[in-house]
Amino acid sequence: MTHPIAPAQACSPVRARILFLLLLFSGTICTAMTLPFMSYFLVEGLGQAPWVISVYSVLAISVTLTANRLFARRIDAGARVFPLAGLATAGFVLAAGALALKPALWVLLSLGVLGFGMSSSAISTMFSLGGHMAERHAVSRVQFNSHMRATTSTAWMIGPALSFLIADGFGARAVFVAALMAAVAYVALWWLTLPREITAAAPEQSAHRTPAQGQAVDQPGARSSAVGAGQLSREIWLAAVFVFSLSLAHAATFSALPVFFVQEVGLPGYAPGVAFSMKTFVEVIAIFSTPWVIARFGMWRALLAVTCLAIVTIQLLALVETFAQMMAGAALEGLYYGFYASLGISYVQSFAKDAPARATAIYWNALMMSGILAGPAVGVIAQAYDFQTVIRSASLVAIVACVVLILGRPKTPA
Repeated sequence: MTHPIAPAQACSPVRARILFLLLLFSGTICTAMTLPFMSYFLVEGLGQAPWVISVYSVLAISVTLTANRLFARRIDAGARVFPLAGLATAGFVLAAGALALKPALWVLLSLGVLGFGMSSSAISTMFSLGGHMAERHAVSRVQFNSHMRATTSTAWMIGPALSFLIADGFGARAVFVAALMAAVAYVALWWLTLPREITAAAPEQSAHRTPAQGQAVDQPGARSSAVGAGQLSREIWLAAVFVFSLSLAHAATFSALPVFFVQEVGLPGYAPGVAFSMKTFVEVIAIFSTPWVIARFGMWRALLAVTCLAIVTIQLLALVETFAQMMAGAALEGLYYGFYASLGISYVQSFAKDAPARATAIYWNALMMSGILAGPAVGVIAQAYDFQTVIRSASLVAIVACVVLILGRPKTPA
């Protein structure tokens, strides 16, 4: 029995890409409405001690890592993306629905952890599929990647602001009701637009395809690259430590700021969402400005300036006392993180041009490790001191990133 063909399979290439980006946008909206809201929900909504943030973070990230690994294996083996994306979506519906009915700690640490942790794999699955979509519709991968980044950043402009605005006006429970409604829209788009048989497996190799496109080629040149992949330099590991350190600083700040703004500074409940919107708005501008910055200053110099900006910005965020100061700090945060998000992966890959896939894996592992440690660190430090101390500590971690970047300066300009 054959699977039904989704409408997106029969539509024009332009319309298919628009529908794909719309699906990515709706899925990212769901994540953006819940992820930055969780620390605020635990402390302000449920009245829990800050250390509970650590418990939730460890559990949720463990589920996410497990799901990502299982999904990645299936995708690399050529499995259809449609059911995998549906499973991730079902996880979000389960978690948001359960918390909409019963916003309690035990629900969050059980169904919430399981559902939100599983749903986090949806976005990575969509990005894995993006390269295939680009090739299928004869679009440059770089161009389509920029479209996907802009789509997700736009969703992050809207999602957090919407959550905190709803929480301030109607309470925390209403946020999960709204997230559930957003998930229903996502389910409808998934069902109607994502082709049933599409996979993200690499296409069959041909003689004209080269390793520079990120594909393995069964020829002597490819074999020598594979051998070289086992001999990665000291510089690439220093680059990975740099990525880990600056990502840890950002992740800790990201988690601590909502509670800091509302509980310790005394800003309105909607303030964190507005700050996230400002941050992501500037972030999009920075992302699209990156090619000019690299051409003008070079990758390493640009990263050094960005890291110094991160150190100063995080310290300024810890000193926020007014709404206007918060908005200015959010704009600076978006500026440094937008450039960093665009430059970081290219910087790591520049040290392993013969093994881009392995360099990319090192980069993503560094990001994952920073995410694993950030949540527990925020909970422990905030429990012992306060959320302002968490942010100041993140600035110190950014200083470590700056030192590592200087130590790992490439011999030839990157």
